[in-house]
Amino acid sequence: MNREKFLQKQRQRRRWRVRNRIVGTADRPRVSVYRSSKHIYAQVINDHEGCTLASASTLDPEFKQKQSGGSGKLAASEVGKLLAQRVKDKGVQKVAFDRHEYKYHGRVAALADALREGGLQF
Repeated sequence: MNREKFLQKQRQRRRWRVRNRIVGTADRPRVSVYRSSKHIYAQVINDHEGCTLASASTLDPEFKQKQSGGSGKLAASEVGKLLAQRVKDKGVQKVAFDRHEYKYHGRVAALADALREGGLQF
């Protein structure tokens, strides 16, 4: 039990450290990533207004039409392409990438690469 609390505290510190450096503005909103064992979620947030501009996940109907599974790198890159398309439709070109507490590799890196391929800069 003590080890679990220690690991939780480490994750929370990592989350705060990343989050304190990144702020989403109107001209450069924040892309927040959350990954679970089965799915990956991403949303573009304007922190000054406190609103979500666009979101995409492996649970979206558009994603499910293209692909059946939802946990690997391929799924993460599809979610990134979908989110990039939605954000570009809103007129946003530059974003700040918030990886949350996750290391920048695997599914998180695949999503970020797909966002770059979709035309977003960060």
